[in-house]
Amino acid sequence: MKIQSAILSVALAVSPATAFSSTSSSSHNVVSSTQLYSTIPKPGTVTTSLTPPSKLDSTNTPDLFESRVYKTYGRYPITFTSGHGCVLTDDTGKDYLDFVAGIATCALGHSNEALTSAITNQMKQLHHVSNLYYTPGQAQLANWLCTNSCADKAFFCNSGAESNEAAIKLARRHANDRGITDPVIITAENSFHGRTLATVTATGQPKYHKGFTYGGEMVRGFKYTPYNDVEKLKALVEEINVTPEEDAKEGRKRGVAAIMMEPLQGEGGIRPGTVEFFAAARKLCDDNGALLICDEVQVGMGRSGSLWGHEQLGVEPDVFTSAKALGGGVPIGAMMAKGEAASVFGPGDHASTYGGNPLACAAGLAVAEYLSEHNVLENVRVRGEQLAAGLEGITNRYPSVLGETRGWGLLRGVVIKEDAGCTAAELVGDAMKEGLLLVAAGPSVVRFVPPLIVNEDEINEALARFEKAIEKRVGESS
Repeated sequence: MKIQSAILSVALAVSPATAFSSTSSSSHNVVSSTQLYSTIPKPGTVTTSLTPPSKLDSTNTPDLFESRVYKTYGRYPITFTSGHGCVLTDDTGKDYLDFVAGIATCALGHSNEALTSAITNQMKQLHHVSNLYYTPGQAQLANWLCTNSCADKAFFCNSGAESNEAAIKLARRHANDRGITDPVIITAENSFHGRTLATVTATGQPKYHKGFTYGGEMVRGFKYTPYNDVEKLKALVEEINVTPEEDAKEGRKRGVAAIMMEPLQGEGGIRPGTVEFFAAARKLCDDNGALLICDEVQVGMGRSGSLWGHEQLGVEPDVFTSAKALGGGVPIGAMMAKGEAASVFGPGDHASTYGGNPLACAAGLAVAEYLSEHNVLENVRVRGEQLAAGLEGITNRYPSVLGETRGWGLLRGVVIKEDAGCTAAELVGDAMKEGLLLVAAGPSVVRFVPPLIVNEDEINEALARFEKAIEKRVGESS
């Protein structure tokens, strides 16, 4: 303590000018305020050990990906360099009709003027400060989300996985507060909730668990049930609420912490939930003190034709999550909670460095304003009906290849039959050759998720290009 006091005394005795001068004993080396606050030299004026990006080879993007980027994706051989509206342009100048939208993310399409302006203006003003302080944008976006939903509070993060991770932590803390030492979260088979260790465990698809277990187990405390099967869900809740005798002797208590479901399963094959199933889930949560969590990462923010997917099912969750379209392509995630669930977390219980930063919230507010002022939900409903009808017509003309068409709004999928002679991914590749971008949802479903601002002509053009791809596929196999 004496040493620290001595150091502090010396530090206080040194004036700012002396502290920043090269020779503290000289009265002639006083540093100016300009030098104090602007010490970065102009580019090219100093020798540095760092190689700037502008000096590195960038002539072949695929080669750089091959040598420098971790292979966590199987990429198609296209390099996109620009986009406008519902069209993307590659490095050869070829245009593609984009019905992927960054996988249901670019809600306003590409280069939207309102979104671009909001981000540009915010970047000039303030792009990030710590969540130790207040920022207007975060408060405004939280207010909009809660005003336009059943939620009372919002927590911000950066992605869908993070928002679901927050929901999982909240459910465990809520259960712990009720005396449950062994909380269990029920999710659905064929669900998808993210890539973090907890959210990939919540994902009811064993293929995503391979290689990430400890002693053969993923994160403990998750159980899976068939989607839309009310009786199986009831039976599982009843089973979980019985604590094994040996655990009870140790003072432990097992119980359902939450039922966590997607209103519509996206990666699981574009499968909408049923009103009966979600009503049963709501009642089971109410009867057992558990939380109903809706994963709205893909279906939320208007893609279903309503702002939130759970509105299609007539239920109000205790917690729901959002990301993807929330920022129109700018990374942002949010977890919303109502009632008792809105007061579970306190300071230090959960946090995110970048969550709700001014730049991301400016994007979120721009998307929210655009959805509100341009009647985008009505466009989603009308264009969704047009897309569904068009896909039904194509399936009727090619019954040997295509099966059921399903989905809500502008989140549609068409099933590829087992004996079609191709997978969904291969048909996506065929469509790409016709200048149409689609994305698979599992091995046997082709997914259509265009920007929410797509127009009638673009829907018709997409349907024509998709049918042309199928026609060629059928012609080659006959």
